[in-house]
Amino acid sequence: LNERVFEPRERDYALVGSFYAYSIFISLGVLALGQRLQKMLRPRFAVPLVGVLSFLCVPVLLASENWDDHDRSGRYTAQSTAKAYLDSIEEDVDAMIFTIGDNDTFALWYAQEIEGYRTDVRSINTQLLATDWYIDQLKHRTYTSSPIPSQLRHDQYAVGTRDYIKYEALLDSVRWSLKDFMRWASSDQPRTQYKYLLDQYNVETSGIPKATQKMVYYPTNKLRVPVNKENVLKSGIVKAEDADLIVDYIDIDLPTSGLYKNRLMMLDILHNNDWERPIYFTGGSYDPSEYFWMKEYLQLDGLVYKLVPIKTPSNPNNPYQMGRIDAEKMYSIVMSWDWGNSDNPDIYHDPETRKNSISFRSNITRLANALIDEKQIDKAIEVLDLSMEKMPVESFGYYSLVIPIARAYYRAGAEEKAREIVFELSKGYQEYMQYYAQWDSDDQLALIEEIVGNVERYKSLLTEVAETKDHQTLDALYESFYTSILPFSYIYGKYDFYTELKPFVSALYQANRNDLARELGGNIAQQYVDLLGRFMTIPEEQITYFETEIGIEIEAYRSLLSTIKRHDEDSNHVQQLEKVFDETVEQFTFLMN
Repeated sequence: LNERVFEPRERDYALVGSFYAYSIFISLGVLALGQRLQKMLRPRFAVPLVGVLSFLCVPVLLASENWDDHDRSGRYTAQSTAKAYLDSIEEDVDAMIFTIGDNDTFALWYAQEIEGYRTDVRSINTQLLATDWYIDQLKHRTYTSSPIPSQLRHDQYAVGTRDYIKYEALLDSVRWSLKDFMRWASSDQPRTQYKYLLDQYNVETSGIPKATQKMVYYPTNKLRVPVNKENVLKSGIVKAEDADLIVDYIDIDLPTSGLYKNRLMMLDILHNNDWERPIYFTGGSYDPSEYFWMKEYLQLDGLVYKLVPIKTPSNPNNPYQMGRIDAEKMYSIVMSWDWGNSDNPDIYHDPETRKNSISFRSNITRLANALIDEKQIDKAIEVLDLSMEKMPVESFGYYSLVIPIARAYYRAGAEEKAREIVFELSKGYQEYMQYYAQWDSDDQLALIEEIVGNVERYKSLLTEVAETKDHQTLDALYESFYTSILPFSYIYGKYDFYTELKPFVSALYQANRNDLARELGGNIAQQYVDLLGRFMTIPEEQITYFETEIGIEIEAYRSLLSTIKRHDEDSNHVQQLEKVFDETVEQFTFLMN
């Protein structure tokens, strides 16, 4: 009757069954205790004693076992996270922010409704936009925020009306303006309804539900959103110095299936706003529909994304990184955040609190790199220091998200700070590896994803050190890294395990660890020899089917040998490797002719 493993947050309804079980077993325990005491004491003494012991011991036991996990004294990270969202938004410009999930929505509601903080911002939950009662609320002024701009009347979005509008490819080569689309979608004319199409094609409608016949459809999914540049600059959505970057319009493609009411309402707000009020998003989703299908027109401001008519193409190396950055603006936002005692080592940082650090760390790292690109090195180091101070590794974990911080320190020339992080993370990964190594193979395979994940993250850490050419740190850490992950080579298989370490060969030579480089290079070379040898066991009439794969392995083997020849001054060692290579490759000359 415990809470299910992946239950999000503490949902009280998930624990009701546990209280039933708890009550039953406590009663049985009291009964058993009473029966035992009655054997030693008279009943008139035993019964009161059982009652007193139960009322004293049960709460004490409960508190002693659970107090530390539930002690929230001194912990204000939830409030500070909500305020960080709101403080990332321009003040007193009647801004709107679209929230996506419970974590961001409830946090903002608490800050605004309970603490009365930043009530100038209108919070809009995109999931609740599918309900008429919530839309009605948004159409009223709340505190100092104006109603949402919308042209749809209550009867046009009431329950059962426009819950879903379907796409019919009648004008698939035509791109409508958003104004024309909303005029169509909000129209009650018969030609906008599905029945009109059915009648056009002489479809018998007697068996089709009335609700389906009244469903609104849209004949093209291609829309053009005009940009009112005057409003953009007047509302401060874009700075005057970036005016030349503003586009004339934004083209979006709607789904070729249909739109639910919440997405239609979002388009309604977008059209009727006409760039007069800034629009923000809390993020947390990569679904294009959560951003009006305009993911390439975002600007990261602190914890939120602002919709801006400036195109920022997706980063092919990191498709999850959205939007541009105004480094100076974001720097001022980040440095003004209240962190809610997050750096206090004496408070319990629960999993949700630690999870929130993902956004903070990744966004601050992006800011630091933007500042470095602009040659503002001191400010970059300052925000990185802030991140490490307010979200210490020992309290917040998530080692893989700290590696980019170390990388940014290296870029900023703060090598010692980068090394401190690298050594701390390396120590943590070492503890993981030692812990896993105690288990037998069956237990290890049961948690193969966790083990492989930590091995790969550990490998990523050392790869970062190698790529930044921090030879001193690589020299200090490589041996312990290698010996700690070696027990798990059977999970990968020898070939994958060793060949994935290939980049370290060159790095170890450069770190003057020729002994380690030769050992690793030899192990990798042996994997190529063994694999190519297995190819030779294939019948000659079938081996031509594997010609491409064989060629790839030979080239990889040759690349390894070139790396060793470039760095190793021991001619005897190199000649021996070349001899083995030639003998191995010679077997496949018939494929190359």
